[in-house]
Amino acid sequence: MKEDDNNREYLSRERFQELQLKLKDLKTKKRVEIAEHLEYAKGLGDLSENVEYQEAKEAQMINESDIMKLEDLLSRAKIISNVDTTEVRVGSTVHVKKNASHEERFTIVGREEANPAQGKISYESPIGKSFLGKKKNEKILVSTPRGEILYHIVDIA
Repeated sequence: MKEDDNNREYLSRERFQELQLKLKDLKTKKRVEIAEHLEYAKGLGDLSENVEYQEAKEAQMINESDIMKLEDLLSRAKIISNVDTTEVRVGSTVHVKKNASHEERFTIVGREEANPAQGKISYESPIGKSFLGKKKNEKILVSTPRGEILYHIVDIA
């Protein structure tokens, strides 16, 4: 991992497109809904004690914050396109044997897509970091809060 990659956010093409659609929705549909709510609330009278108006302003603030966060994330995004199956990289699916018996499959992803319950682990997690750069048939000893686990890489896809 290069130093300039520290600010990168690794995303699958699907997740990148999902986030683009969400951003578009926030900038168009959601902004219009909030503007309509603000106009309605203004019509209710005194803005200093108008709860409807305060709620609409807060919703507007949250929406604009979400837009800024998504724009930032997408500007730093690097689409995962892994065709190299000789070593583990972000985007690799790693088939392993855990402690010489139990088989598992992990996909190494960016933090935005990490979901351990689905076998998607961040390249920044202890296991993800341990797998990066490793090759088929290598054994890796990973220290976890529950103790050390020995992984044997069976295959990389």
